[in-house]
Amino acid sequence: MTMKHISKYKLLLVIALWATFSSCEKSYLELVPTTSLTPEQALAKEADLQVALRGAYAGLRGVDFLGRTIPVIGDMMADNTYQSLVNTNRYTLYNSYTYNVTDGNASGLWATAYTCILRANQIINSPVTANTNVNQYKGEAYAIRALCYFELAKFFAVPYTENPNALCVPIVTVYNADYKPARAKNAEVYALILSDLDKAYSLMTSFTNSSQFSKYAAKALQAKVYLNQGDNANASKAALDVITNSGFTVVTAANHAAFWASGTVRTDKVETLFEVSSDATANLSFDALSYLYSQSGNYGDLLCSDDLYAKFETADVRRAMYPTGTRGGVPSVFVAKYPVISGDVNDTKVVRMSEMYLIASEAALPSNEAAALTYLNTVTAARGASPIAATGSALFEAVITERRKELAFEGERYNDLQRLKRGVARSTNYPSTARAIEYGNFRRILPIPQVEMDANPNMVQNPGY
Repeated sequence: MTMKHISKYKLLLVIALWATFSSCEKSYLELVPTTSLTPEQALAKEADLQVALRGAYAGLRGVDFLGRTIPVIGDMMADNTYQSLVNTNRYTLYNSYTYNVTDGNASGLWATAYTCILRANQIINSPVTANTNVNQYKGEAYAIRALCYFELAKFFAVPYTENPNALCVPIVTVYNADYKPARAKNAEVYALILSDLDKAYSLMTSFTNSSQFSKYAAKALQAKVYLNQGDNANASKAALDVITNSGFTVVTAANHAAFWASGTVRTDKVETLFEVSSDATANLSFDALSYLYSQSGNYGDLLCSDDLYAKFETADVRRAMYPTGTRGGVPSVFVAKYPVISGDVNDTKVVRMSEMYLIASEAALPSNEAAALTYLNTVTAARGASPIAATGSALFEAVITERRKELAFEGERYNDLQRLKRGVARSTNYPSTARAIEYGNFRRILPIPQVEMDANPNMVQNPGY
């Protein structure tokens, strides 16, 4: 058959098909398979945004994101948690500081963050007509996107305080399957984060519970971002907005144990502004953070470093969360901060009221020591610890130490050492080859995953890998 005949045949086939379907209902012809819906079609109604938002929150719970890896390596890459000699080989490379470009946890962190960003982008860019509910959903999506970029920036780029113009991570705000973005600068990524949080703060009007972003949860996250930039003035302003206007309170010493023993989200505005939630149905099961710490579960791999434990006074209610015993015949300090290992397992705290007081305290220095002491001792008083009366550099160190104690095993310690450009000085609990990790060691920043390097010709690897 010649090309001419083929063309003639195709024309006749088209005419025949048109004739066949011309009598069909127009609505039938316009049906689109559900697997082929565009984002605009899938998110065309207010109710669609609510469903999509649930998916965005669920993504935050990923094993290699806020569900486990970030809180684990945020303490292990520092000096708070270490791997027991009896272990299941989880996070071994972080305990020894020997991870590389094919590390699964780093790759999982990167991939999960960008999946959550994609989900948030679809909500943000939806054409649904604005109203109070739509604004709330979009505000929460902006906060989720900001949180994801903040976590990426902390682990895959040099600190903002080191170099605002250093390469950070790619910025993606719209869906394009063919887009291969280069890494943006720290300043550009942080500008997006802060802009997103401003929008979140202005759009949101309701508080549901601690598992969803609210106006003041976004402002609290913004306080953390400003502190990470070394912008004390704005960090103080944001933290004090939360302290003064949010209605949230610090959990008291009397209620401290019950607070951490609970696996349910909170509606009472006590302590937790935002947490990544699990419940009896939607949870990570054996991959949950609590399983790696609890000695009652299958694993219990991770332990509290001796030098951290030594910093807690006997009367400090936090000390009770770290019982002592033996594991593998070795004296050990256990972590009971996440005791719930079945059903509605413990959630991952992301922003807490106590941290707002610690941010306000640090940000008040060095100019206003009286205010710094007031905010700092709000936390010590709520933990049954002795009040601090230091001045000058000793007061600053007291604030950083209090952060270490209060936020232990929540993934904050590594980033504190990064933003302050300090070396990691680990105890003898750690391998002898990984006890002194100087600031500037190339492994203080995670590698861009090799799969990303292979897929994106515009990607640049971090030095040393």
